[in-house]
Amino acid sequence: MMIFMRKYKRMRHYPSVYGCLMLILLMPVRAGAATYTLHGNDSVIGLLRTVTIEIGQTLLDVARAYGFGYSDIKLLNPDVDTWLPEDGQLVELPSQFILPMAPRQGIVLNIPEMRLYYYPPAVKGEPKRVLTYPLGVGREGWSTPYVHTNVVEKKVNPKWYPPESIRIEHAATGDILPKVVEAGPDNPLGDYALRLALGDYLIHGTNKPYGVGMRVSHGCIRLYPEDIENLFHLVDLKTSVQIVNQPYKVGVQDGVIYLEAHPFLSEDSEEFENNLTSVVKLIIAITGQNNYEIDWIAAYNAINLHRGIPVAIGIYLPAQIHASAAEGVDGTGATTTAGIGLRLETELSE
Repeated sequence: MMIFMRKYKRMRHYPSVYGCLMLILLMPVRAGAATYTLHGNDSVIGLLRTVTIEIGQTLLDVARAYGFGYSDIKLLNPDVDTWLPEDGQLVELPSQFILPMAPRQGIVLNIPEMRLYYYPPAVKGEPKRVLTYPLGVGREGWSTPYVHTNVVEKKVNPKWYPPESIRIEHAATGDILPKVVEAGPDNPLGDYALRLALGDYLIHGTNKPYGVGMRVSHGCIRLYPEDIENLFHLVDLKTSVQIVNQPYKVGVQDGVIYLEAHPFLSEDSEEFENNLTSVVKLIIAITGQNNYEIDWIAAYNAINLHRGIPVAIGIYLPAQIHASAAEGVDGTGATTTAGIGLRLETELSE
């Protein structure tokens, strides 16, 4: 109530726009997912953008309006108040992505990134495309399994049958769940659901959109209502679904190597914290053994800041150039940080 009153006091000074604002808030949030055309082997899509806070908007309003969840918008805008940002304040949008290291077909769910990528079937004579949506994912102890599966059922207005474990959990807090929750505003599955060949695991909507971009579910994947409706009508039964755990992603665009780092899941800290090993494996996989020069300081800073946007960390070297490149290589054949940094700075400034 206090938040609402403070926002109202700001809005009442703008009577000519208040009615328009309320109309906008009642309109559909977005027409659908962000859609990108894939060019050759490039694995970086989109461009970073900046927008301004409109009168009465929260940071979560901006996130949803432009196709982002809580985590990715907050990573890039840590100093913007989530609930009471200043009118006209600038907000950076994390609207550039590195594609996950996975076959570009069907659905790819990158759990720590909290993002879904959908590659529609190729159409002859048209370029390949990818659509992307933000997610809400399972909290610790209810993680989604990392497997390759597929869509086995599509359901409109799904009923929810809470598992006994969830009913017990809710009962402990005084919330008694029925054995069946009918379709409607109280159903946490929303209006659409895609069942995976994993028993009770679903990709579904939600009646609590603020949970998109957070770890709040019992292992299922939540999308904004407008996003699941869009995806539901695009996806066919048997569509491939790959669920991956890639807090760090590496991509190449125009000869530059980029690293995109997201916070890893808390239960994976031993594997990823201050550990560049997975990044090295990704670099080798995407460029080929030794066909690159990397500024390891830039890479290390990227995984520690984990801002969720691509950061330039190196240069891709074609084999014939790499064989004669003396700069940045010491007597043992190992690439030195100083040489890499100089080469990277020179290449990116040209």
